[in-house]
Amino acid sequence: MELLVFGHAGARVLVFPTSQGRFFQWEDSGMITALGEHLEKGWIQLFCVDSVDSESWYARWRSPAERAWRHVQYDHYNLNEVLPFSKEHNSNPFLVTTGTSFGAYHAVNFAFRYPHLVDRVIAMSGLYDIKRFTDGYTDDNVYFNNPCDFMQNEHDDARLQALRHMDIILATGRDDSACSNNEYLSSILWGKNIWHALRIWDGWAHDWPWWQQMIRTYIGGHD
Repeated sequence: MELLVFGHAGARVLVFPTSQGRFFQWEDSGMITALGEHLEKGWIQLFCVDSVDSESWYARWRSPAERAWRHVQYDHYNLNEVLPFSKEHNSNPFLVTTGTSFGAYHAVNFAFRYPHLVDRVIAMSGLYDIKRFTDGYTDDNVYFNNPCDFMQNEHDDARLQALRHMDIILATGRDDSACSNNEYLSSILWGKNIWHALRIWDGWAHDWPWWQQMIRTYIGGHD
């Protein structure tokens, strides 16, 4: 697995690409340039990871159970390899997860699975119900990687406290087909008394020029 690191200090930011995207996608799509000031001033350091979507949720040639298991392996990679790698390079304790489109799903899923590790999640134009990839099939691996499912049944006090500590930002376009799913996830969070920001932009807002504006708006700065 390959990744790219941008910046020299600041909050660690785990960046997920869009569906079947590569680790260099944010650089190619102008997101690194959009965050130039943040990187130069040492407010953030980006760790842009690769994806295995073509082997997991998008692998229609595999059974849904196999798709989910491949995603679990990817989740373990980010948890057990990428995060320790980021800490070796940067001792800043503040961790952000972010992504656009399918990358937003990854950012939210990782943050909600490990809320004690993540301080902020910035999810742009995401869709958070993974069952559309499983042909109606479910098992523990599907369920516990589907935020719209496992968050509804979240009752663990320690996890809820960690989730309430997190800055959660869901941004999408009003005309985006995923807008209603963002509103649905937001309603689940409010039902658990988890404060967050649902930001609905005018129009479609599902492309890199909008995402460049969104990330500058919501990333913040941390020494």
